[in-house]
Amino acid sequence: MYNNQIIGQTAGQNFNPYLKPLQQSRASGTVIEYQFIAIKPKKKLKELKLVLKSEKKKFLFLKFGKKFNLKDRCVVCGFHHIWEQGDYMRPPIPLDDVVKGRPLRGTYCPKHASMYVQLEMLQQQILAEQHGLEFKAFKPRMPKMLKSGPISNLTKNDVASLSAAGWFIRPPALDDNRTATDEVIRLVTEINIITDRLNLLMLKHDIKATNELPPETTQEEIKGE
Repeated sequence: MYNNQIIGQTAGQNFNPYLKPLQQSRASGTVIEYQFIAIKPKKKLKELKLVLKSEKKKFLFLKFGKKFNLKDRCVVCGFHHIWEQGDYMRPPIPLDDVVKGRPLRGTYCPKHASMYVQLEMLQQQILAEQHGLEFKAFKPRMPKMLKSGPISNLTKNDVASLSAAGWFIRPPALDDNRTATDEVIRLVTEINIITDRLNLLMLKHDIKATNELPPETTQEEIKGE
């Protein structure tokens, strides 16, 4: 979901020990929690604003304009990402000065979108502290991949609970190894289980068996006997 690539690159950038913390945070990569250097909330807010500021064009030592102010491109690192309409991590329209200024044509990549949520949560935390309220900060996590597949084994408790709910548990058997006698025994066992279940339901709910034959047919059979 969050492994789109930058245009012109084969993969997203991984951790580079030669980059400064600010450069590493502004580089593309996987969704991570931003680790603050400062301790005070207002200084943390300032840090995140520097990280999320849009990248400027460079000509020699002169900076001007916006480098990645294009549709579906991250304004910070240039990462190409198309957000789905219902994605809960979808960021708002980036602004020129992060929290104020002109709206930009680009967007944030998943990494910097999670940092923008951290910025919003930090603003809420500062507001809560000013008014003596309690507020828990946001901690981004990578979506977990579902590793569970079809159930291949059951414990004794699983079998008991499923049987109590009305399920029939049949042990696996290969057709080649099953004889006609085994099949007959299995069918008789299942018929007995179904019969016991049927009797229990009829007694518990006071269900009376009805004759499915028409009344005329039933009377003719009685007269014939």
